[in-house]
Amino acid sequence: MVATVPASGQVGATRTFDSLNPATSEPIATFPIFGADEVTQTVSRAREAAAWWSGLDYKVRQTKLLAWKSYLTRYIARLAELVHAETGKPVADAELEILLAVVHIDWAAKNARKVLGPHRVRSGIVAINQAATVEYHPLGVVGVIGPWNYPVFTPMGSIAYALAAGNAVVFKPSEFTPAVGAWLVNSFAEVVPEHPVLQLATGFGETGGYLARSGVDKIAFTGSAKTAKKVMAACAENLTPLVAECGGKDALLVAADADVEAAADAAVWGAMSNAGQTCIGVERIYVAQEVYHTFLEKVAERVSTLRPGDDREADYGPMTMPGQVDVVERHIADAMACGGRAVVGGLGSIRRPYIGPVILTDVPESSAALSEETFGPTMTVTPVADLAEGVRLANAGPYGLGGSVFAKNKKAALRAARTLRSGMTSVNSVIAYASVPGLPFGGSGESGFGRIHGADGLREFSRAKAITRQRMNPLVNLTTFSRTDKDMKKILTLATILHGKRYK
Repeated sequence: MVATVPASGQVGATRTFDSLNPATSEPIATFPIFGADEVTQTVSRAREAAAWWSGLDYKVRQTKLLAWKSYLTRYIARLAELVHAETGKPVADAELEILLAVVHIDWAAKNARKVLGPHRVRSGIVAINQAATVEYHPLGVVGVIGPWNYPVFTPMGSIAYALAAGNAVVFKPSEFTPAVGAWLVNSFAEVVPEHPVLQLATGFGETGGYLARSGVDKIAFTGSAKTAKKVMAACAENLTPLVAECGGKDALLVAADADVEAAADAAVWGAMSNAGQTCIGVERIYVAQEVYHTFLEKVAERVSTLRPGDDREADYGPMTMPGQVDVVERHIADAMACGGRAVVGGLGSIRRPYIGPVILTDVPESSAALSEETFGPTMTVTPVADLAEGVRLANAGPYGLGGSVFAKNKKAALRAARTLRSGMTSVNSVIAYASVPGLPFGGSGESGFGRIHGADGLREFSRAKAITRQRMNPLVNLTTFSRTDKDMKKILTLATILHGKRYK
């Protein structure tokens, strides 16, 4: 049965669209398509709410955010069922996603004051008479454009940190997961009913464009690099800053001394969980030649038991976005045409809306399967001489989001982790960095820019404010027309003593 799901503070809109179950194509709920007027009205209400929210003490905001965290935790089963219905992912995976979001709300709420509150800064000898501080103020209204693959965890990395920093938020969820977005907004209104601090704007790409042009103080976007460029162009009209997380082509490196069992198990989870629809998922694997065949056998053994489906026993669900099946099919076909071979699966693995697990090897680096983001339950496995060659190949592409290194030698592992051109790297695990709320999350190149999560994430949604206060008369007053040659001589002599010595 189709239901119209309102969100707190939602304005009227004449056009609507249905949210569909990707496994059955059955309608879940009906939502309004926000046009320019509806987005403008929503942002206007957010301005008023932001004035109230930012005026609250850090402790008060913390209490309200922790109440929201508790609400999500108590109703995790209900929300997980909705995530399952809209994305197709197993309920247990949805519960894990929500749990990670809860952890991030907790961290943001409890650390906002420490990170953003006033900090003393050393004034230095020239300004020794000044007391210096820096603090971080809310931006005002933040627009969050979220993805469909992790409709709770991913946007929460922006929403929770923006709220903790004192901003109001207008959330535009993916058109594939609007019901999850509405649930999050309505749940926040349950614990913060005073003002519409978190609001919903549903619709398609056009609605996201209206939000980017609406004069909000920042946009946090998650999606493809292609769409990010369109959002960036829209933001440019008002010089609206943007933080963008645009996906990746993450590599997993396996050294000759690695625990091959652990590496194989992690590779399968990193590549196949959520049907491979993970921006920080494993897509490319580079394995030291000495353990290549052993690793390939162990990965193939694990993958052969996986089964996609919509039932409770399925290992992963359908492709949430129908068009992504075409991308996966094209990548598999191109890999095979370029001389690659399928160790497990192949083109026959595609049974819309499901794709069985696929392992490809002997695929040239120029193939689309290795150079473009696949975003499906596939992996390529390539032998390399050592970690250094693996790093070189991993860094050759345009993306720079996440990565993984498996090696027992700690120094070698850390050296490879540091030289990978990625925003995050896990050693002897996959995507572990996403579960550490204090760590920044983001990439470079085609993977975007800016950071969410951690202290960097809180500052991403704040503006730095520098303040000096004269606490005594200056020893030498340099900023006056009464300055004398003697004054300048004193300061230049001091500067020469402090800074003029030769360094070898």
